[in-house]
Amino acid sequence: MSEQARFFVTPDWLQDNLKTPGVTIVDGSWYLPAQDRDPKAEYEAGHIPGAVFFDHEQVVSPDSDLPHTLPSPEEFARIVGTAGITADDTIIVYDGPGLFTAPRVWWMFRTYGAKDVRILEGGIDGWKTAGRPLTADLTKIAPAVFKVDAHPERIASFEDMMRIVETGERQIADARPAGRFTGNDPEPREGMRSGHMPGARSLPALSLSRDGKLLPADELKAKVESAGIDLQKPVVTSCGSGITAAVLSLALESLGHKDLKLYDGSWSEWGGRSDTPLAKGEA
Repeated sequence: MSEQARFFVTPDWLQDNLKTPGVTIVDGSWYLPAQDRDPKAEYEAGHIPGAVFFDHEQVVSPDSDLPHTLPSPEEFARIVGTAGITADDTIIVYDGPGLFTAPRVWWMFRTYGAKDVRILEGGIDGWKTAGRPLTADLTKIAPAVFKVDAHPERIASFEDMMRIVETGERQIADARPAGRFTGNDPEPREGMRSGHMPGARSLPALSLSRDGKLLPADELKAKVESAGIDLQKPVVTSCGSGITAAVLSLALESLGHKDLKLYDGSWSEWGGRSDTPLAKGEA
């Protein structure tokens, strides 16, 4: 099995395993305001049978004023346990287009010890287009215990990033669109500076997939290397609020990269402060 294949399932596989014991399906959809889509309303109107809804606005740290901050291990375990999910399940995550927010859910579950987490190729948009089964029925949930095995080494803090920017000890891969990286386009969050962390490389998340699937390994490797990322050296991924940074983490890990961190505060934290160094233009 290739590195890529072990992180994904095909629609055929999922349809054949909708009722397989131990297979848990998670709708991890979330959208930017400009996309004009309501993930909860779409879930309630029709979701993959058996799926539970993962609310990116609720599975967060209640003590943070930043968007989408990773909750504590205990809080995460409480929330997903209430949804009937255990760390031993085969967890299948999907979003709308396929590779937008599902990787963030994939990353969160794996950071807290889930053993087998996959992403549905093509997302629910592809599932619907193919005429596969949907339901508006409430998913019956039996609360469970999610036993956490936390991996804090996968998370970069603000203090980590200040040191990384100063020392260059890790490469920084930025998943935001190129215009926001260069500072030519404004940030979508009001009052936030645009630009990038000194030394960062631009690797837009949306450039790494096609038809809801990661690019083939050879194309993906070429895309990563053309952005100036050395696959043999440590990397930290970043984006706007920590969501699409996980697309880069998924892509890099699918290429066999092992020494990865994700900056959870991302540009919401860095660009929202006035005391952080900032660069503009191409890397």
